[in-house]
Amino acid sequence: MSKPRNVKSDGQAAADAHERRQDYLSPPDMERLLTSAKKGRHGIRDQLLLMMMYRHGLRVSEATALRRADVDLSQARIWVSRLKNGLSVEQPVSGDELRALRGWLAKRNDALPWLFISERQQPLTRQAVNYIVATAGDRAGLGHVNPHMLRHSCGFALANRGHDLRLIQDYLGHRDPRHTAHYTRTAARRFDDLW
Repeated sequence: MSKPRNVKSDGQAAADAHERRQDYLSPPDMERLLTSAKKGRHGIRDQLLLMMMYRHGLRVSEATALRRADVDLSQARIWVSRLKNGLSVEQPVSGDELRALRGWLAKRNDALPWLFISERQQPLTRQAVNYIVATAGDRAGLGHVNPHMLRHSCGFALANRGHDLRLIQDYLGHRDPRHTAHYTRTAARRFDDLW
């Protein structure tokens, strides 16, 4: 029988991170990923795409389905239509995200309804998003990064900030709280100040 490991948390990692494969990025890693995305050929679009996937916990199909009409720049809000029978909600857009959105939309000279388009004036495909995320991850030195890791990164970041299960559940659009409990159960800060 092996002895339990004494693991000291850095406050950003999940409490059981030493026992499982990491399927999320820490906030500092996310900053590296976003900086890396901005250095690509379509940096303004790519950085915004990754930022929104992270900040709103978007699945790839939810991100590619976003339309300009879903964004209200004057109110700094975005309508997130969840898939998988999830709870669709309106969410706030933070200052840096709002500036990035304005920059991306100002750069475009089309009337297409989609928020994220390719250089061929089509909505981004799942494969394109996979490529954008993986390329930014490689460029940032983070190894293999996939789009769903950004959704998990959102859940863990919210849990590590001390937000409760129900709020995170609604924010990510989960119908079943068991899907959200994964984030809050392993939050490193959950046990802070118990004594």
